[in-house]
Amino acid sequence: MTTRNKVAVGLTLVSLGLLIPGLSQPALTIVASVPFGNKPMEIFRQTQNVMQAVKSLYETGNYFVAGLILLFSIIVPFIKAAILGVILAIKAPALRYRLYLFVRSISKWAMADVFAVGVFIAFMASKAIDNLDAVIGAGFYYFVGYCLVSNVAFQFLSVPPPDRTSTP
Repeated sequence: MTTRNKVAVGLTLVSLGLLIPGLSQPALTIVASVPFGNKPMEIFRQTQNVMQAVKSLYETGNYFVAGLILLFSIIVPFIKAAILGVILAIKAPALRYRLYLFVRSISKWAMADVFAVGVFIAFMASKAIDNLDAVIGAGFYYFVGYCLVSNVAFQFLSVPPPDRTSTP
């Protein structure tokens, strides 16, 4: 295994280590309040992590959105990591390269980074309204860390195309 691929494996393990708390730790807390005398009175507070967001969306009948977040922000990252392990374990160059191209193509559709941006936009929007406040939680930072480290890991992965001149 090349040094580049060892770095890719190490970074992939680090990214998975960031993904798990990124999915389970609170990502965003939204608080709504109304003025009551000289002090605001809290009327709503909700803290969500990615897993809770999927569950809440599902329970409220937003099956399509819940499915998209589940697929692209939870399932695809684990599939990418598993396929990376397969790519580095198998010896057949043609199959390795095809799996590499597959992972590269599904990476374009991974929504983890889009989800992180969406949380940040929700945070910024709530800051613009007087009666809303938002606090970004540790889960958001873990999730963003996963996005960054995962992308860097894939950039380190080196899978050359199979040598077509040696095949009969």
